[in-house]
Amino acid sequence: MNSASIGVFDSGVGGLSILREIHVLLPSINILYFADQEHVPYGPRSMQEVRTFSVEISRYLIHHGAKCIVVACNTASAAALHHLRSNFPETPFVGMEPAVKPAASSSQTRIVGVLATPATFQGELFASVVERFAQDVRVIEQTVPGLVEQIELGRLYHPKTRAMLSEAILPLIDQGVDTLVLACTHYPLVLHLIREIAGPNIQVIDPAPAIARQTKRIWDQLFIPPPPSGEVLFFSTGNAEELQAMAKQLINLSGSIVKVKWHGTQLSTVSQD
Repeated sequence: MNSASIGVFDSGVGGLSILREIHVLLPSINILYFADQEHVPYGPRSMQEVRTFSVEISRYLIHHGAKCIVVACNTASAAALHHLRSNFPETPFVGMEPAVKPAASSSQTRIVGVLATPATFQGELFASVVERFAQDVRVIEQTVPGLVEQIELGRLYHPKTRAMLSEAILPLIDQGVDTLVLACTHYPLVLHLIREIAGPNIQVIDPAPAIARQTKRIWDQLFIPPPPSGEVLFFSTGNAEELQAMAKQLINLSGSIVKVKWHGTQLSTVSQD
């Protein structure tokens, strides 16, 4: 698929939560979904390492026809978004920004909880968002160690997954949080558990619909005639068949698969013999 497409990338299956919403708004547009499963999760990695991965993945997607790229990963957005826009000035990028602004504006207790990976909290992007939009709000940072790995294994209803989320969410509620921000694209894939644990009085903000709307705005400005198919093509640096199966399981989308391999800091397509 080398026709004009939207590129979407993440370290693994988390960005499928974004892909699902984009496909709803732009069903006739071809989408390239790239999962860097060899390096999942990005959260514990250094900013420089994630930046290097993001630049090469973006280059690869542009080579395969991406006219707009969605960085469907909060860690990669924090580490690389500014760098990507500088490196590829002709390509519009949509990044993940923690949804602190809507959380701060709607919180009644003025206490907001943010669920994210350590790298997201360490990035300048998160600090900037809090400084701009939440100066009169207490923002409590909470990581959920091991949750990304559980989701990558498809364990969305597993007791261990529930226990991880309970351990992260219940202390936030005890501190007066009335709004939870999901600042990792993997986390909306267990939204059912998060809402169940948090209860009906806690607002949970999933950023995926807003990211999809922004992607549509940018795509509409590009004035690219849509192809007739609206196909999804999956790329993986890990188990491509597993990614394909997970996409069907998690968001009910199917598509062809392409295996990709890292050679140092460069990517190449694995020949399909």
